[in-house]
Amino acid sequence: MAGHARVHRVPPVTNDTVSIDGFRTPRATCLLAPNPSPMTLDGTNTWVIAEPGSPSVVVVDPGPQDEGHLRRVLAEAVAGDRRIARILLTHGHLDHSAGAARLAELSGAPVQAADPARRLGAEGLADGDVITAAGCELRVVATPGHTADSVSLLLSADGALFTGDTVLGRGTTVIAEDGNLGDYLRSLDQMRALAEAAELRLLLPGHGPMLPDPIGILDYYLTHRAERLDQVRSALATGAKTPAEIVALIYTDVDRSLWPAAEWSVRAQLDYLSEARP
Repeated sequence: MAGHARVHRVPPVTNDTVSIDGFRTPRATCLLAPNPSPMTLDGTNTWVIAEPGSPSVVVVDPGPQDEGHLRRVLAEAVAGDRRIARILLTHGHLDHSAGAARLAELSGAPVQAADPARRLGAEGLADGDVITAAGCELRVVATPGHTADSVSLLLSADGALFTGDTVLGRGTTVIAEDGNLGDYLRSLDQMRALAEAAELRLLLPGHGPMLPDPIGILDYYLTHRAERLDQVRSALATGAKTPAEIVALIYTDVDRSLWPAAEWSVRAQLDYLSEARP
């Protein structure tokens, strides 16, 4: 992979019993949706963002269609006589987006997303867009790979990047059926460069706890992907032919309940290796 030299660092150890629910930066608050699972970890992180004293807020990833959670997000958002100015989606997977229409109904706020099918209103989210609302600036960074429509959101004032499912608070993400490993690796490279250039202090993911070492985490993600590709090459060399056979050989460190999802990543890895052949 092209780019800067990398140091292989391991991700920070996190306590699985510590929830990100209620975590705050000066401008962002996390409300954890009650949808835990092997794929969503503790649940979906919904972010409420505002400059202190602002009369409005931005909500990122309302989460699933769960009335209790959406009412809790609304209550947090309108506390102090505020209103929701915009609802933003990091990508269209339903654990992030299914509640958006209902929250828009409750609040009157538009929904912005990279995928036109997920929008409620005229505005989308494109690379380089700057969302000025709630007294803050959020810069859109297109980070496709996990899905084709994945974006991250840079909140420079907090030195933070909201990563959706591109980087998780624990473990590593899968390449979904509409994702692409080549795109994903380019997105990680771009995020690694941004972490250095913007002196990022935090990655704020769509699942799992916040990450206080952005450069170290992104180094780990890039190294992990390179190692997985080497493992797939070795599995092919030993005669493995199907994604299921490859998963059984190289994902022995992953809970078997996640092996079907790991097959998505293996298919993406095989596609990537096929495209890389001269």
